[in-house]
Amino acid sequence: MVFYKKSSHARSLLKGISWRFLAFADTIFVVLFVTCFFEECSLDDALKIGASEFLFKLVIYYLHERVWLRILKKQASTSKEIFYKTVSWRLIATSTTFIISGLVLTSGFSRIALYIALTESVTKFILYYFHEKLWLKLPLGRIRNAIFKRKNK
Repeated sequence: MVFYKKSSHARSLLKGISWRFLAFADTIFVVLFVTCFFEECSLDDALKIGASEFLFKLVIYYLHERVWLRILKKQASTSKEIFYKTVSWRLIATSTTFIISGLVLTSGFSRIALYIALTESVTKFILYYFHEKLWLKLPLGRIRNAIFKRKNK
């Protein structure tokens, strides 16, 4: 296993963007699933919630990533560290989802917004854990070094 002592701001930003695209797709699916279950199906609401989450949570995710780097003084690399990081992110993200859903849906802060947040907490918990594992395997530093060495020659 590769251990990273430091993670660049660019890596945190790229990681945040890749997560937000994955999470955006999941959010749209979850909102459609839950709202259709309550016979209030709305692609428009799903896209509004997904887009709002994309923007707000990209910033929140970046800050969360940097806080964890500061706490651990390295990239989360063990299953235990990744699990704790996943739990902390889920608490923040689920609360944010509930707030955004409540503001967008015509039913407001109803059981639909709550079910969206709770359903998403399960799907995203799993997705986030594996997203973290995948990013541990990406050798972005070595790729960057290889590119800059070629340009300097």
